[in-house]
Amino acid sequence: MLKKKSFLLFFLCSIFASCITQNETPKELKVKEIIAEKNVSLLEVSELLEEHAQLEFIDIMNWDAFSYRPEVSFRIAHANNQIWLKYYVVEKNILAQVDTVNGSVSGDSCVEFFFDPRADGNYYNFEFSCIGMPHLAYGPGRGKREFVNEELLKSEISVSSSLGHEPFIEKTGGHSWEMTLVIPASILVADEGIQLKGLKTKANFYKCGDKTSEPHYLSWNSVGTEKPDFHRPEYFGTLVFE
Repeated sequence: MLKKKSFLLFFLCSIFASCITQNETPKELKVKEIIAEKNVSLLEVSELLEEHAQLEFIDIMNWDAFSYRPEVSFRIAHANNQIWLKYYVVEKNILAQVDTVNGSVSGDSCVEFFFDPRADGNYYNFEFSCIGMPHLAYGPGRGKREFVNEELLKSEISVSSSLGHEPFIEKTGGHSWEMTLVIPASILVADEGIQLKGLKTKANFYKCGDKTSEPHYLSWNSVGTEKPDFHRPEYFGTLVFE
């Protein structure tokens, strides 16, 4: 569950979100390093993120045709050459139909992290349904993607969702859920040997649900396209790994 302070902060930020324009300066976020032992549990990762990483918001509605805005926030840090991420979501309806790795999870209640580690236009699209079903590909654009091996995905990325990991049809009535992720640099298959510490990278964070009762497309950094399109690295913000 989101803490009361998080709700208040989200509400205040949402008020100002409507004032954000597509021409704003791209956001820059410093990704703090957390000193931790190797092989910490996902529960410990969650607690360390709560303690050390600031709350950020995925609250920009870039397209008027999709006006539903769930409450979405996240924390990010890095440790032991891993990216640690925790998402917090409050939304009316939840959906988790996709039961295959690298399936079309963007149709479900989905959170996404598009990451360009070299800031050269070649990016990874990490997508996770609300039950943690992963989808990951790499390339320079929507039409030029290479899927990351399914077995590697399952063995390398650790994910825990408060909704469990079993698929389900859409549930209405209002729901809140959290997801904790550990993404090791070793999954960045086109950037073998990369070290996160000290990198200045490009990224964006998203929340979507193409096939939910109320389709929505929110972003952390604004996207200036006519129609929803997350595969646009020119609209990524900056992440600086301390």
